[in-house]
Amino acid sequence: DDQRSANMKSLRLSLLIFGVLSLFCSTSGDTSGIKRMKMQFRVFEEYTQALYQRYPDIRIEGENFLPIPMYRHVASFLSMFKLLVIGVIIIGKDPFGLLGMQAPGFWEWGQGNKIYACMMVFFFSNMIENQLLSTGAFEITLNDVPVWSKLESGHLPSMQQLVQILDNEMKMNVHMNGRPHHHS
Repeated sequence: DDQRSANMKSLRLSLLIFGVLSLFCSTSGDTSGIKRMKMQFRVFEEYTQALYQRYPDIRIEGENFLPIPMYRHVASFLSMFKLLVIGVIIIGKDPFGLLGMQAPGFWEWGQGNKIYACMMVFFFSNMIENQLLSTGAFEITLNDVPVWSKLESGHLPSMQQLVQILDNEMKMNVHMNGRPHHHS
């Protein structure tokens, strides 16, 4: 009975530590996908401020560019699978035994080091999920017409390039809208 009580305390402590760590990691993660997203957002803010100064009447919106559906589904599956694996590690049930297989060494190590094993599953899975969901997109449209695509060009436009593109597009729109209309 003392052993069972000690195991329950250990399990509760493991869950508490894992919960705190997962909250900490989800709010202050340091993966390349999040860094890239923050950098893209910072560039978007800088471009927005500069463009508002030059074009005060323009409306600028930012939104997430979704990855292809297959990547979203794989990331969603990984997220659920991660929770299942972490739960099985914490409970201590041997899934390999249920399949009639001998437990591999990494599983034995994970059972002896539950906190580390859960953290490794959590971080590794998050890393893969972030890579699947990160598009690196920085797409610019003017009146629903694409004027720049980082996905196609492979890089962000310089501020000078962007201003030149927008000036050209706006001049074209003025010429298109300024033509006399013929009635028949």
